Amino acid sequence: MAAELHRLRDKAGETEKITINVGYVDLGHIDLLVHEGFYSNRTDFIRTAIRNQLGTHSDVVKQSIVRHTLELGLRSYSREELEALKAAGRKLRIQVLGLAAIEDDVTPELARETIESITVLGALQASKAVKAALSDRMK
Repeated sequence: MAAELHRLRDKAGETEKITINVGYVDLGHIDLLVHEGFYSNRTDFIRTAIRNQLGTHSDVVKQSIVRHTLELGLRSYSREELEALKAAGRKLRIQVLGLAAIEDDVTPELARETIESITVLGALQASKAVKAALSDRMK
């Protein structure tokens, strides 16, 4: 494949909270495994299950990341970086699998002037004002 996989740094300890609904019987099975000592708690079970599924599909995920030219991990965008793009007359297409963070000192105006589109599979951290300014550019 002509495209490359861009691996960004991972930041340990940063997580996104999600909520799931689990049937009572499945929850009972999870609690039984926790009680029997296979897992330390429900969260440990769920994280392990997620990692196992991601491992099962790792080849497909890697191919898709390359096909979509996604950056993988944590990607932060600073005011200085965006001002340099603006000075060069260039626009940014953000494509991240993981966490994309637009730093707090980035104004909504600068974000609109320099960010053409945003695709984030994971989480986007930015001020409410920046998210609102870019809402029409998020996919």
